[in-house]
Amino acid sequence: MIDLHYSATPNGQKIAIMLEEIGADYRVIPYDIFNGDQLTAEFGRINPNHKLPAIVDRAPVEDGDPVTVFESGAILQYLAEKSGRFLPAAGAARASTLSWLTWQVAGMGPMGGQASHFLRYAPPGQDYAIERYTREVTRLLTVLERRLEKCAYVAGDDYSIADMAIWPGRASAFVMGLGLDEWPAMRGWFERIRERPAVARAMSREDLKPPAKYVGRHQKLDEQEWSNMFGEANRAAVQGN
Repeated sequence: MIDLHYSATPNGQKIAIMLEEIGADYRVIPYDIFNGDQLTAEFGRINPNHKLPAIVDRAPVEDGDPVTVFESGAILQYLAEKSGRFLPAAGAARASTLSWLTWQVAGMGPMGGQASHFLRYAPPGQDYAIERYTREVTRLLTVLERRLEKCAYVAGDDYSIADMAIWPGRASAFVMGLGLDEWPAMRGWFERIRERPAVARAMSREDLKPPAKYVGRHQKLDEQEWSNMFGEANRAAVQGN
């Protein structure tokens, strides 16, 4: 059994997809990040950074104590190595997969997150930040498009954890009205992955679906929600670790 500490963001969805792909026995432990569920001392013992997702593997390969893993890229790699799937064991194929996985967690994910923050949550008057991050996201999407013009999947010919890392962010953007019309290679890739049974299961499970406030184009947070997400409560949680 694997405990999936989960919020219905693209980072959480990528782990749910992987768990479905490998047929893992898992249970979802949901968190409402706007309510600050992730800021408790109890969760801080699982992830000192107080961010989601995280997993606790209660049946690790070595049959020892439960293994805790946080950060979505690390979780994907851990599950791939445990299951022996979706990450080549060695050579150029492994290097390509890890390169594109790191591209997502170090580039596409953070830049998309910043663009989303200034577009969806920040007060008016953020024109420079909006332009800065949307231009960088567009540049990164161009990198992805050029890659997918050459390969069926981002790491090469085979579907991998790199695709799982990238796909939910594109799905989230699609839900918010940011289409794929100008990215034909990406659209084909997006549809190939959406048709996978494991992806369909992960995206349709009721306990994995995002509430409306997670996907709206513009959001207005109350004072406590802002504090939990971006303010004093968010900072105070790590000071107590």
